[in-house]
Amino acid sequence: MTSTKPYLIRAIYEWILDNDMTPHLVVDVRYPGVQAPREFVEDERLVLNLSPSAVRALVLGNEQIEFNARFGGVARDVYFPVEAVLGIFTRENGQGMVFPELAYPLPGEPEPELDPAARVEEKRGKPRSLGRPLGIQSPPEPRGPQGPKAPSGKGKGKGGGPTLKVVK
Repeated sequence: MTSTKPYLIRAIYEWILDNDMTPHLVVDVRYPGVQAPREFVEDERLVLNLSPSAVRALVLGNEQIEFNARFGGVARDVYFPVEAVLGIFTRENGQGMVFPELAYPLPGEPEPELDPAARVEEKRGKPRSLGRPLGIQSPPEPRGPQGPKAPSGKGKGKGGGPTLKVVK
């Protein structure tokens, strides 16, 4: 069967746009095949604004995502495999979805050690998951007398970094 990940990315992207919010993707730039501007990378992650006004020729394919966007006023082509996507969320309130980070060897690194159960999974051709992507954490919800605090709406560059809310 094919991966559900590209379908979920497209569905959440449409949901974000339908709610008049700004879609952002978090991409692991270490993943093989990522072609994106490295000068905007923080902690091996790149946060990309995918709003229709920010990108041109967006293709949310089953194997790759590609588009053209301006970075520092310079038009650049961006291309990366769907598996490099760590999450999709709204800039305004951080709602979206985080995907498990797959284990893959980095250039010059040995293969990660696997427990016996993972070796069986690997022989069957199933991906290995390391759990929640590094650097992306859901903050604990602050509580007041009336329950959870409303989102602040602060996005990256306006005093607060992007946050992701884990959707189960």
